[in-house]
Amino acid sequence: MYRILIVSFLSVSLIYAEDINDPFEDINRITFKFNESIDNNFLKPVAVTYSKAPKPFKKGISNFFDNLEEIETSVNQILQGKPKLAINDFSRFIINSTIGLGGFLDVATKIGLTRHEEEFDQTLALWGVPSGPYIMLPGLGPSTLRDTLARPFSSFLSVTFHMTESDVNLALKGMDALETRERLLEIESLIYGDRYNFVRDSYVQYMNYEINDGVNVEDEFIDDMDDLLIEQ
Repeated sequence: MYRILIVSFLSVSLIYAEDINDPFEDINRITFKFNESIDNNFLKPVAVTYSKAPKPFKKGISNFFDNLEEIETSVNQILQGKPKLAINDFSRFIINSTIGLGGFLDVATKIGLTRHEEEFDQTLALWGVPSGPYIMLPGLGPSTLRDTLARPFSSFLSVTFHMTESDVNLALKGMDALETRERLLEIESLIYGDRYNFVRDSYVQYMNYEINDGVNVEDEFIDDMDDLLIEQ
């Protein structure tokens, strides 16, 4: 649920505020302060405690949730006209879900199957749907109108959505949020200046990078941060 927060801190490339469609800035700033209050009083302290867990354990948790995203990625690869990548990513899910003990071990990467990330928002972008205004969602973080409208489809493709046991469903979502927040601890110190502007600008920059699959978009900082997150 909170995984989208990661992209907020991955780019410090220059973006001019006037180039970003943010007509609801006043409301967004209020929501941003609300989100930061929740984070400072609850999420961050819990994440700090979790960060002290053994690295192999944390790596297994990260692998597990990455594996759950392979289905959504595979479907979006098909919708984007990338059948070979769809086969690659679905194969990753099958291999890691079986040989990889439910996804805790990333066996697929070790045998040469590269991991990708594709969301329905990226698919809509490639179909020509404009991003619309920037929106700060309560509890969920930075988004756009297009991304917000794409979320129900992405949720439907998630493995947890189809779990009938509500307690297990909530536990997995909570653990996913915690694992994501813990990875942010390493890079949140990179935020400088106006925190709202930094999060907004870096989010928009990174989403453009993802939509274009990094093609014709050079940003060594993003590449370095991706490597850091993968190593966590």
